[in-house]
Amino acid sequence: MQRVIERILNLLAFLLTVGRPVTADEIRHTVAGYDQETDEAFRRTFERDKDLLRTLGVPLRMDFTDRWQVEQGYVVRPDEYALPDPGLTDDERTALWLASRMARLGGESASPSAIFKLGGAPAAASGDPLGAELGADAATLGSLFAAVVERRTIAFRYRDNDRTTAPLGLVHRMGHWYLVGGVGDETRTFRVDRISDLVVDEVKGAFIRPPGFRAADGFPEAPWEAGSEDVEAVVRFDASVAWWARRQLGSRAEMTEHRDGSLTARIRVASPEALIGWLIGFEDGAVLERPAHLRNRFIAHMGAGS
Repeated sequence: MQRVIERILNLLAFLLTVGRPVTADEIRHTVAGYDQETDEAFRRTFERDKDLLRTLGVPLRMDFTDRWQVEQGYVVRPDEYALPDPGLTDDERTALWLASRMARLGGESASPSAIFKLGGAPAAASGDPLGAELGADAATLGSLFAAVVERRTIAFRYRDNDRTTAPLGLVHRMGHWYLVGGVGDETRTFRVDRISDLVVDEVKGAFIRPPGFRAADGFPEAPWEAGSEDVEAVVRFDASVAWWARRQLGSRAEMTEHRDGSLTARIRVASPEALIGWLIGFEDGAVLERPAHLRNRFIAHMGAGS
């Protein structure tokens, strides 16, 4: 059920932000969750999701994708998706206020004006409880969605470096949006909330999406796989923690088990900070053996925390 909800939210966010009718094929290759192996499997999943959206009252409809009116696509118009007055009670408005303060997009909770339009905020509402961060700035997401669909190359700043990539797809996982992009012959993953100075090229169809591409394939199994660097790290885990490390390393790590129960792992690292942050949790049960420059950074972090 969690995967269905996540897929539906991804689909609805895409339809609301892309700003034009989109075909089923564009949805299949852009929205995370539609990575079925066959056309028939995708069709069945997409048909169920469309029915679910309409059952929930989402005004999903068909419209022409161009002025020649040759091909039709799916669209949800934001003005048609506006909420009519539901006549909420005080208790219902209080519950809605709390929910709106807990869910955030790009660090911002829902605008108070939305609650005021529904009858006003409860008198006791003040402060912000702990909440869930849903990802990046809405305007940035809209631009990225459009770039993915129209196959426009993009340029941006990421961790103080200039990047240019072919945006292949967007994925929402663990409270963050991730951009899956093609850089040369490789596929890289970038956290959207760390992207700045985004520039979308004006040329449509600037790249070809690889045959059979699925956005989920580019999504990192581990936090250190999302980033712009490319380092191979070798880490040895003591026998007492090897079982826990094995469960979290993911399928891309090359693991060697030793007779004493310890474990050596070769890990491709795109975000050294994320790897170091994870290893610190093992205290002296993990030794980052190489490369030397990454080992020194790890030691420095351990020393700073002592």
